[in-house]
Amino acid sequence: MNVDVAVVGAGPTGLLLACELALAGVRTRVFERRTAPQRDSRALSLHPRSVELMDQRGLLDRFLPLGRPVPGWHFAQLPTHLDFSVLDSRHGYTLFLAQAHTEALLAERARELGVVIERGYEVDGLSQDGDGAEVKVRGRDGSVATIRARYVVGCDGGRSVVRQAAGIAFPGTDESLTGVLGDFAVTDPAALDAARARGVLVAPMEDGIVRLVYIDPERMRVPAGEPVSLEEFRESLTRLCGSDCGVAEPRWLSRFGNATRLAESYRAGRVLLAGDAAHIHFPAAGQGLNTGLQDAMNLGWKLAAEINGWAPPGLLDSYDTERRPVGQMVTENTEIQTLLAELTLVPQYQRPATALRTLFDELLGMPQVNRTLAARVSAIGTAYPPTTPGADPLVGRRMPDIGLTAAGSEAVRVYELLPAGRYVHLDLAGDAPELGETVTAGWGTRVTPVAVTTRDTHPDLDGVTEILVRPDGHVAWATRTADARARRAERHEALTAWAGTPS
Repeated sequence: MNVDVAVVGAGPTGLLLACELALAGVRTRVFERRTAPQRDSRALSLHPRSVELMDQRGLLDRFLPLGRPVPGWHFAQLPTHLDFSVLDSRHGYTLFLAQAHTEALLAERARELGVVIERGYEVDGLSQDGDGAEVKVRGRDGSVATIRARYVVGCDGGRSVVRQAAGIAFPGTDESLTGVLGDFAVTDPAALDAARARGVLVAPMEDGIVRLVYIDPERMRVPAGEPVSLEEFRESLTRLCGSDCGVAEPRWLSRFGNATRLAESYRAGRVLLAGDAAHIHFPAAGQGLNTGLQDAMNLGWKLAAEINGWAPPGLLDSYDTERRPVGQMVTENTEIQTLLAELTLVPQYQRPATALRTLFDELLGMPQVNRTLAARVSAIGTAYPPTTPGADPLVGRRMPDIGLTAAGSEAVRVYELLPAGRYVHLDLAGDAPELGETVTAGWGTRVTPVAVTTRDTHPDLDGVTEILVRPDGHVAWATRTADARARRAERHEALTAWAGTPS
């Protein structure tokens, strides 16, 4: 069996990656160890940048009806929440949505694009050479098949078999702290306020289900692999809150730890990593699933360009260059949040730790501090380093989703121009009549040229005359050169650097 890309893991990261590859015509097959789709709620949040990604691919209408927008989000369980509503985004909220729904919607989209999702297959071996890789997968009946792929992407979680087989180191720290969560059909609403006041995270979910999350000082060293019983959950709640909060009919109980690791590299030859296979951490502020989705969005179009033969030199390597620092930032901020919680539970540190949390909470009350952390946790503030000296300040940042009118078309938003997964070249000055013909003739279906006649104002775009938006919504190139003739050389250089040699 030969494919362009074998994706190992059918969680949110693997499914979105498969969608991105298939969108570009890449033959993709997904192999998943589980025999059935995810049923547990698991991760609950799509943060603003992830919501934007769904918007960019025209999928948001599928997600919004199933979720609940929440404008504020927690940082280290401090009383003052991060305010996502002030961010420069049309989606200044977290969409509260069970991971099971996210996976189902992405799987639906993947199948629409022709992706085959093989369930009940475990990786049994992996080798690679200069032209591709071979993956041995064992089916539920014990049979072994060999898949030849040009590339293999491990999206198979923190214990990634792909990562281990590729010999990619996974340095970091072992688990030293665990927390517990439970989703319950029955709770005592009157007791939940007391639980919140005692540091228990209370999250209402769909169909009346309520999630409770806590760290019990007397049980916080229990290994994450030890199952959680309803009896233990009730005993811990009673110890923490003076009541078991009437919990009954648990839908899911889980223990989770603070092991924190970051892959030494996100690529080893023909093997790449994304999601938890590349980074694991305590689930502070709900960043794990979101970071994985953003890995997939960054990798998909670059890997597709490589396979389709037009990627400029270094484009695929930029996946590691851009996303590994983001993974490091996430692992570091989750360690900070975990420490702020853990120290208050250790008697000898309780007093200074409480004072430290009070100080942090006061800082979160400052608008600039709150906005900075909100941008970081939500990933709205994610910006990739420019690849050339003297690049415009916009390069690497998210493109603002401004409204605009293109020549001969109705009003649209920038993100409405991105569902095809191509670059979008915007002539904001409206003085380059040859741009459309030049771009189409030179870069065909890789780039969509748009001659803008009117647009919304945005302070970041003052003076910008042309801008090249990447398929993932970040800015590849921008210029403020006023003279249309002078811009031609700049434009050609930028398009060649990002979209490859013109045809």
